[in-house]
Amino acid sequence: MAGQAIELQVNLWYALHTRSRHEKLVHELLTRKEIESFLPLRKIKRRWSDRIKEIAEPLFKGYVFVHAPLTKRLDVLQTKGVVRYVGFGGVPAAVPESQLDALRRFIDHEIAVDPFPYLKEGERVAVRSGPLQGIQGLLVCKKNKYRLVISLDLINQSASVEIDSALVEPLA
Repeated sequence: MAGQAIELQVNLWYALHTRSRHEKLVHELLTRKEIESFLPLRKIKRRWSDRIKEIAEPLFKGYVFVHAPLTKRLDVLQTKGVVRYVGFGGVPAAVPESQLDALRRFIDHEIAVDPFPYLKEGERVAVRSGPLQGIQGLLVCKKNKYRLVISLDLINQSASVEIDSALVEPLA
């Protein structure tokens, strides 16, 4: 019992499933409630009949990450646009912070990041040098260019960035 009480007080990252096209609203409303959240965005160019505009869209459609103790679970779930916590058997599952840190570094260094089909197989690598040093992921080839793919297992989503294959080394 004591272990469960301690676990509820620990602030872990959780994935929230949101209503379609409500990711930005959920992120904004959680911020207003002073609940830390993370919405990875990617910049894309959209063409309309009269112009081309750069917009920021969610990297993972339908998901926002929240960093709050489960004691605030009801407050989070009552936020407009939130559908549920992602988890198993009704219990929210924590997202490894290292996976979210990798996404933050992609965004902070303004590295073009794209959604990527979720992969379980492939060669696992670690980046040896540069701004992404230490990040682990899968090395794949797409359009004759190498990409580093990181996977968020809990939500079955992946993201990829272009990388020089000379900067990575296989994991043992």
